[in-house]
Amino acid sequence: MWKRKEDEEAEGGPVKPQSGFGGMPQGRSDSPRVTAPVGGPAHLGRSVVIKGELTGSEDLYVDGTLEGTIQLPGSNLTVGPNGRVRAGIHARGVIIEGKVDGDIEASERVELRKTAVLMGSIVTQRVVIEDGAYFKGGVDVKKAAPAPIQPRPEMKHEPAPAASSAAAASGSASQGKAPVLEQKKS
Repeated sequence: MWKRKEDEEAEGGPVKPQSGFGGMPQGRSDSPRVTAPVGGPAHLGRSVVIKGELTGSEDLYVDGTLEGTIQLPGSNLTVGPNGRVRAGIHARGVIIEGKVDGDIEASERVELRKTAVLMGSIVTQRVVIEDGAYFKGGVDVKKAAPAPIQPRPEMKHEPAPAASSAAAASGSASQGKAPVLEQKKS
C-alpha cells in the first residue's frame, strides 16, 4: 500500500506515466497508433454526410450521404445498402447496393446489386446488373485499352552480292546512302 515508485516498477505493478503540461504523458508510447484498419476500405458510416469533392487513392465504402463529386481513379467505390449518393463518380470499379443519382465512369467494372437504384449513365468496360436492381439511364461499354504493341526484334539481312552490285549500279551507293537494312544495325 505504501510502496515506493521504484518497488512498483521492479514488481511490474501499475505505474502512472509521468505527466507534463495538462496531464498528458511525456514522450512516445511504445505501441504505434493505428488510425484506420489495415488492408480494408475506408468506411463512411450511416450518420456521415459529406457535401463537396471527395478524392482519394484507396477503396471506399459509403453507407452515409454524399453529394458532389467522387474521384477515386485507381480505387473501388462501394455504395452500401444505406448509402445515398448524388454525385458524378470516377473510379476503377463501382458496386452499388444503395441509391445513386449521377453519372458513373469506371475504368474496369460497374455492378448493380439487387437493392441498387441508379439514375444516371454508365461508362465502363463491364456491367453487371442483378435481377431486382433499378436502373434508369444509358450504358456505354468501352473496350479495354489495347496492350502496348511491342516492336518485333528486327532480323539482320545481309544483302545478296547481286543486290549490292545493283545498288552500286543504280547510284545509291555513290550518293552516300546505304540500304535501309544496313542502317538499322545495333
